[in-house]
Amino acid sequence: MVEIKLKNVRFYSYHGCLKEEALIGSEYLVNLSVKTELGKSHITDNLEDAVDYVFLNNVLKEEMGVPRKLLEGVVKKICIRVLNEKKRVSEVTVSVSKLCPPINGDAESVSVKITEKRGEKI
Repeated sequence: MVEIKLKNVRFYSYHGCLKEEALIGSEYLVNLSVKTELGKSHITDNLEDAVDYVFLNNVLKEEMGVPRKLLEGVVKKICIRVLNEKKRVSEVTVSVSKLCPPINGDAESVSVKITEKRGEKI
């Protein structure tokens, strides 16, 4: 089993329930991990035989660019897309953290994390 990770990918996005969040936006950190079989990629050295992390980053960019009220929806959509578009992936874990959230307190971030496995209801 191979694990591929994208760690602390930064985005400026417009997620949140408050009107100000939709107008002003916030900084986010996204972490993504996928599990896949090694297959023949280590022999062929061909990208077609691997899970391309550029593809994974593009999914993150596209989904973080769609404003949503809840981070749960953002995270779930990323999981669904990765599993639907890369049949080689057997498991995906995604966390999205909103930095300096407007919660009337001193918090570095709030996060939502979901793990989905192929074959489980998504």
